Formats: sequence, structure tokens, C-alpha cells
Amino acid sequence: MMSKGCRHMTIQRMDNVLIVVDDLDATISFFVELGMELEGRAPIEGRWVERVIGIDDVRQEVAMLRTPDGHGRIELAMFHAPKAISAEPKDAPANTLGIRRIMFAVDDIEDVLARLRTHGAELVGELAQYEDSYRLCYVRGPEGIIVGLAEQLS
Repeated sequence: MMSKGCRHMTIQRMDNVLIVVDDLDATISFFVELGMELEGRAPIEGRWVERVIGIDDVRQEVAMLRTPDGHGRIELAMFHAPKAISAEPKDAPANTLGIRRIMFAVDDIEDVLARLRTHGAELVGELAQYEDSYRLCYVRGPEGIIVGLAEQLS
């Protein structure tokens, strides 16, 4: 319990999640189709980024996407040097340790699924309903990224 007069610093917000990819164009297209907005795309290199991420001789291209409400962001990075490495199987199952998925609330889950399928997305399991509250599913998109979709029912 905090005493009066003693104030601890807290985070302001979650700024973004980084996803390292091999095919930046395909991954941007997938998230734009989902409804995210591309804020910008630029090459990133130099001593400052090397110091931040702890890797020398870095050359990468980064794209920043935001949710339509402006509160959530995904940063996509494609490394030209050094090349990205895989730490797990590309299509790791949902019970693999680490960050497994990003969940988005959507208006029409059937429509979103149909649009994402045109970008190669496949259902991980199946579209299921949780009580009278939500319809949910996981899809695997480019780079093996798992995206959760949730449609709130009235």
C-alpha cells in the first residue's frame, strides 16, 4: 500500500509490439487489410540503434502501424544486416513459450476472416463462440504470426 506523499512512477501506456519479419510488404498488407493504418516506413541504422538493441552493424527497415482508435501500434522490422534468425519453428503452436498472438476486437469476424484469407491467412483451430459474449478465432498470417480475432456479441 502506498502512503500519502509517496508516489511511484508508472507506465503511461503500451506503445507498441515489435515483430521481426522477412517479408515486410506482405506483412504490412496483411495488417492493413485487418484495418490497421500504416503510419510510416523507413530505413533504420546507425550507432544509436546498435546501442539500443545491442547488435553491431545493423541495417533494417521498419514500418509502424496503428489501430484505427490510435491507441495500439505494431512495429514491423525487416533486418538487412545482420540477417534475422529463427528461434523456434515457423508455425509454432499456441502453447509455445513466448508471445504467441495479438488479439484484435473486430466488428464482423466472418468478413475479416474472408479478407485475411486473401492474404494467405489460415484458421489455427476453428471459429468458436464463447457463451453469449464473443465469437473468437486464431488465424496464422504471414511469417507465422498468430492473430486472435474477437467479435463481441450484442
